Amino acid sequence: MTLECDDVFAKLSEYLDGELPEAVCAKLQTHIEDCEPCVEFVESLRKSIELCKGKLPEEGPGPLTPGQKDDLLTAYRKTLENKP
Repeated sequence: MTLECDDVFAKLSEYLDGELPEAVCAKLQTHIEDCEPCVEFVESLRKSIELCKGKLPEEGPGPLTPGQKDDLLTAYRKTLENKP
């Protein structure tokens, strides 16, 4: 089974939370390692998760800076460009 970026995005939250079977995680990891747009997107999502962990629930994360928005948009557009 060959995974596409859409497949990765659909399972990404479960993947990062360690909620998927090992075989599925292995397939996702293989795709991510070989797909630069997915690498960038996963790294930016991991950073976002880490930043949110340090916030108290009532604080919540602040709004994205223009640079952060640009980074996310760039990673998303690269992913779309690589779709068959």
